[in-house]
Amino acid sequence: MFLENLRIALTAIFSNKMRSILTVLGVMIGVAAVIAVVSLVQGLQKKISADLESVGSTFIRVIPDIGVQSNPFLRRMPELTYDDALAIRKGTTTIRNFTPLFLGQAQLRHGDARHSTTLIGVNQTYQDVVNHWVDHGRFFTTLDEETKKRVAVIGVEVARKLGLTEPIGRMVRVDDTAYTVVGVMEKRGSSITGDSDDLLLIPFATAQVIYGADRMKHLPLALQVRSREDIDLAKEQVRNILRARHGLKAGEKDDFQITTQEELMKAVSSVLLGVSGSMAGIVGIALIVGGIGIMNIMLVSVTERTREIGLRKSLGARRRDVMVQFLIEAVVLSGFGGLVGIAGGFGLANLIRVLLERWVTLPPVHTPLWAIGIAFGFCAFLGVLFGMYPAAKASKLDPIEALRHE
Repeated sequence: MFLENLRIALTAIFSNKMRSILTVLGVMIGVAAVIAVVSLVQGLQKKISADLESVGSTFIRVIPDIGVQSNPFLRRMPELTYDDALAIRKGTTTIRNFTPLFLGQAQLRHGDARHSTTLIGVNQTYQDVVNHWVDHGRFFTTLDEETKKRVAVIGVEVARKLGLTEPIGRMVRVDDTAYTVVGVMEKRGSSITGDSDDLLLIPFATAQVIYGADRMKHLPLALQVRSREDIDLAKEQVRNILRARHGLKAGEKDDFQITTQEELMKAVSSVLLGVSGSMAGIVGIALIVGGIGIMNIMLVSVTERTREIGLRKSLGARRRDVMVQFLIEAVVLSGFGGLVGIAGGFGLANLIRVLLERWVTLPPVHTPLWAIGIAFGFCAFLGVLFGMYPAAKASKLDPIEALRHE
């Protein structure tokens, strides 16, 4: 009986193709929007999580916290210096290595090639702290730091942009200063925060000389803890040392933020989950409107097929048989709209990613199975919810009156 009702429902749907498509258009658009948003957000989350995991579970980031001052017009960036980092290294038992991160933009030139990239001043322990290693050549040494050499390590994207097929030993002008390329970092790929392969690293001591002490007062610090079990103790030790150095009294808020790799992952997941939830709520309205459209068309279908219903009931069809027939038709309509919407949403997410490549590099989209399952399940629920009333109305028709219907 179920298969027979399914056959009748499909026959009714395909006999009015255009009306059926227009009926489920709202459901298609709603599901496509949900799948597109979820695919983009999940792709971002997967990439960011992979990047953070590659750094390692013993990574800690310390940055100045501008939010500690209540008056937004008087806010200034709190100081966080290289001396703070040295004090942390000497005063804690849990920190193995550290590197300051001096960030800036630089104009590179090699021959006729020009390229703008991110410049980062780091010390010789950078590779260990962030788990990002040289692929060709070498990294900075203690001697490079002590003698403040003009040497640089570049990303593979910088080498490509400058046309450096054999970059080791080549001279590259960074703004007005010439540097010798001594290494090329391993390929990492791009993320929402930027392209990890499009960067230029120079010794921190060299950056201090070239860019001046005034620009070294608000530095992010990257710390490596000796073991995962020491994370909480490390945070407490770092906090105590920085509060003492910054002269913060009891009850005053920290003028810095200490964040572990796990906390960074949770923060990213929370933000992206909020974005997904907000968009899903908005799109849910479109799905409900689509469900109302299905109910209206099903009511029209009941009116059009009154004689058919009367004939079926006069031949012995029970109320529940008629009700199941129209419920199946509503669910099939809604489910068809969901399937098309899922495919369309995946295609839409990829199209958005391609269109935005000029302004921002997005990772590949990722459509999890749970998103497909939820979208399709919700469509089936809409079919049952909004098909119930038309199906009940059809099942209650009197067969004699239905056969007289013109």
